[in-house]
Amino acid sequence: MAKNKNLVYIAISIVAFLVLAFLYSTPVFTGKQLFQHDIVQYRGGAKELIDYRESFDKETYWSDSMFGGMPTYQMGSRFEGDIIKKLDSYLNILPRPVNYLFLLFSGFFLLGMVAVRNWKYALLGATFFGLSTYFYIIIAAGHNGKVNTIEYFAPLLAGILLVYIRKKYVLGFIVTTLFFGLQVAANHPQMTYYLFLGLGFLFISELIRAIMKKVPMKHFLISSGIIAGALVIGVGMNSQRILANSEYIKETIRGKQILTNESTTAGNSGMDKASILNWSYGKLETLNLFIPRLMGGASNAPEGEKMMGEIQELVQQNVSSQAEMDRISQGFGSTTYWGDQPGTSGPAYQGAVVCFLALLGFFFAPKKYRYWILGATILTVLLAWGSNFMPLSDFFIDYVPFYSKFRAPSSILVVVELLFPLIAIVGLYKFFTDSKLTEEYKKKILLYVSGGTLGLLLILLIFGKGILGFVTDNEKQYLPPFLLDYLISERYIMFSADAIKALIYVGITATVLFLVLKQKINQNIVLLVIGAVSLFDLWTVNKNYLNDDNYVDEIFAENPFQTEKTDYLEEKIGDNANLQSILATIPTNKTLETIAEKDQKHYRVYNQVLGVTSETNTSYFRPSIGGYHAVKLRRYDDLLNEYIVRPDSVKTPKILNLLNTKYMIFGNPQEPQVVPNPSANGNAWFVSDIKFVNNPNEEIKAIGLVDSKKTAVINEEDKKYFDGKNLKADSTATINLTKYEANELEFKSSSKTPQLAVFSEIYYPHGWKMFVDEKEVPYVKADYLLRAVHVPAGSHNIKMIFEPEVIEKGKWISLICFGLFIILSGVGISLLTKKKKATTLAEGNL
Repeated sequence: MAKNKNLVYIAISIVAFLVLAFLYSTPVFTGKQLFQHDIVQYRGGAKELIDYRESFDKETYWSDSMFGGMPTYQMGSRFEGDIIKKLDSYLNILPRPVNYLFLLFSGFFLLGMVAVRNWKYALLGATFFGLSTYFYIIIAAGHNGKVNTIEYFAPLLAGILLVYIRKKYVLGFIVTTLFFGLQVAANHPQMTYYLFLGLGFLFISELIRAIMKKVPMKHFLISSGIIAGALVIGVGMNSQRILANSEYIKETIRGKQILTNESTTAGNSGMDKASILNWSYGKLETLNLFIPRLMGGASNAPEGEKMMGEIQELVQQNVSSQAEMDRISQGFGSTTYWGDQPGTSGPAYQGAVVCFLALLGFFFAPKKYRYWILGATILTVLLAWGSNFMPLSDFFIDYVPFYSKFRAPSSILVVVELLFPLIAIVGLYKFFTDSKLTEEYKKKILLYVSGGTLGLLLILLIFGKGILGFVTDNEKQYLPPFLLDYLISERYIMFSADAIKALIYVGITATVLFLVLKQKINQNIVLLVIGAVSLFDLWTVNKNYLNDDNYVDEIFAENPFQTEKTDYLEEKIGDNANLQSILATIPTNKTLETIAEKDQKHYRVYNQVLGVTSETNTSYFRPSIGGYHAVKLRRYDDLLNEYIVRPDSVKTPKILNLLNTKYMIFGNPQEPQVVPNPSANGNAWFVSDIKFVNNPNEEIKAIGLVDSKKTAVINEEDKKYFDGKNLKADSTATINLTKYEANELEFKSSSKTPQLAVFSEIYYPHGWKMFVDEKEVPYVKADYLLRAVHVPAGSHNIKMIFEPEVIEKGKWISLICFGLFIILSGVGISLLTKKKKATTLAEGNL
C-alpha cells in the first residue's frame, strides 16, 4: 500500500512539473514561439542544409552557405544510425521551452529520489535546480544545445549514484548509459566536459572510501567497471557524431595552430589563452549566485535606457568641451553591468534560499556526499574565475587534456548549479531524519550559518559602496566625479534591492528551521514555506530574462528574414525589442533576395553592412564569405583575420576574387548598396604558373600579392604532387561549372595543354573525392585554402563529391552499441526478475 501511495505522489510531482513548465511559458498556448538570437543565426546558416534535406530526402554533410564552405556536423546535420538522438527528440516533443523546463525538473527529481528516496525532497530539489536563472538566460539567447545537454546532467548523476551509493548495478547501468548517451547526443561537449571535471571528485571520493574500508574494494571495482562500460557504450551510441566531429575539430580553430605570429605558434593546439579566458567570472562576482544583481543584471537591461537618459542630462549640465565629451565616451560600457566580463545577458543566480541551504548541507549531509561536492564546487568556482586566477587556469590550459578547446570559463558554474540543489536537499533531509545529529548540534550550526549569512548581507548593505565599488576600472579612468557618483548611487540601489530580498528570504528559511527544532511547526510546513519562498524568488528573477516578450508569432520565429516592410508587419512587431532587428534588416534582406533572384548561379556574397562574421542573413539567400559560427575552419579563420577583419584596399579585393565573390554590399542597413565584382575568379580557373613557398606564413602572405588567376601558391610540402606533371599555358583553355549541389560539383574543361585547375572551393582533407572522367585522382591544396587538381590536355569531366568515410563507419558502431545496450539491459532485467522470483518462492516455503 505504501509503495502504491508513493507512486501516486511521484506521478503527481511529474504532473506538477508539467504545470510549472507551461505556466512559465503561457504564450505557447496561443501558438507563439520563442525568438532566440542564436536560432535565428542557425536558420540562416543552415538554410542550404535544410533545403537539400527537403529536396532530396537525404543529408548533406557539406554546405557552402557560410565561410566559403564547411562541414555541417555542427550545423544541425542528422545521422542515419543515430537512434539515441531520435529518442532525445521524443523526450523533447513538448513546445520549446516547456520541453527544457519539464526535463530539467524531472531529471533532478530522479536524482533526488536516488539521493534521499523521498518524493518531497526530490520535488523541492527539482524546483531548486529547474529554476536556476542561468538556464533561462541561455534559453532566451538560443543556446538550445547547451540547455539540452544540461537537462541530462541530473539523471546521469542519478545513474552513477545508483551504482556507487545504492549498489543497484543493473538499474544504475541502464540509467547511466541511457542518459549519458542522450547527453552526448545533445552535442555540447563543453558542458559534458565540465560536468565530468566535477564528477571526478565523486570517483576520488569513492576510491578513498574503499581504501579506508568504508565500502568494500570489490564493490568499488565492480561499480567503476560498470560505470566505465556504461560511458563507453553511451559514447559508442553516438559514434557517427563523435567520429565526424573529432575529424572535423582538428581542422578548426579548436585544433592546432597553422601560423606563427606574435600571439600564436604553429603546432600549438586549441585557442589562444585570451580567447579561452574571455568571459572570466570576477572573484566577488561569484557572489551573484546568492545576490543576483551584485554586479548588475544584463548588459542591456531595461533600466539602462532610463539611466542613459539621466546621464545625458547630467552631461549637458556639466560638460562644456568636446575633449571632455570624447573622454567620457571612452569610459562608457554598460550602465547596468559592472562586472569583470566583457558583457553578460544576466547573472548565474542560484537562489538565496538554495545557497543558504547548500551551506547548511555541507554540515548536515553525509560525508559520502559532502566532501566530493565541496571539492567539485571549489574547483569549478576557481576555474570560472579564469583570467582572475591564472595559476590554476594556466595549469589546466597547459596540462589538462581538452581544456584548451573551450572558451568562456564562466559557464563551468553549471556544475555548481547542479551540486548546490543536491547538497541542499540531502542536507535538509538529514537535518530532519538523521538521529545521529543532536538537537544541540543542529541549533549551533543553524545559528552559525544563518548568523554568518545574514551578517554578510548586512555588511554588504552597509559597507557595499566601499567593498563592491559599483564602477569599473575603465569608468574610474575616464568618467568625471559627477558621473561616477551617479552610477554608484543608481547601481547601489539595484544591488541593495536584491540584497534586502536575500536577507528576507534567508531570514524566513532560518526562522522556520528554528521553529521546527522548537516543535512549533512540523516538517511539511517547513518544506512548503521553503519551496514557496524559493519558487517566488527564482521565478521573479528569471522573468527578467525569459518572459512574454521573448515569444513572437510563428511567422517571425520560422522566417525571421523578412524582405517586405508593411504596416501590418510593423504593427505586429510593435515595440518588441527582440523583433526590432527584423525591421532593421529588411532592406538588406530585400537586396539579397533581389541578387538571388536575378543571378541564380553559384557564387558568394561579401556583406559588410551586417558584419562579415556576425550574421547569417546573407547565407539565407546566397552563399556568403562570412557567417556566424563558433567552430570555423582554421585556415578560413586565418584568412579572415589576415585580410577581411582588417581590410586592405589592395590585398582584400584579391582575396574576394579568390573566393568567387561576385557581389559586395556596402552602405548601411537602411540603404545597402550592391557593387558587382566583375573581377571575381569564378567557380574554377586554370593556371600554369606555380609559386612554391616554404611555410604557411609565406603561403597566406603570398595570396595577397600574386595574380591568382595566373599563379597558384603551393606549399613546398605539396611539391611532390607535381612530380611528372607538366604545366603549360593555354590562353584558350576553359573550365566551367555544370552542376552544383552542396556536396557534389561537376565541371567541364577544355585545354590544349596540361593545366592546374584551381577551384574556389574550400580545402578540407577528409571526405572530398576528386574524379577526372570518372576516375578518382589525388588533388592538392592551393592558395592556402582552396582545392586544385592537375588536368591533362583535352576535354574532361571533373567531379567533386563529399563522401566522408567516417559517417558510414560511425553508423555501424552506433547501431552495434545501441543493440549492445538493449541486450545487456534485457539480460540484466531478466536476471533480476529471476532472482526476485526465487527469493519470493523461498520466502513462501518458509
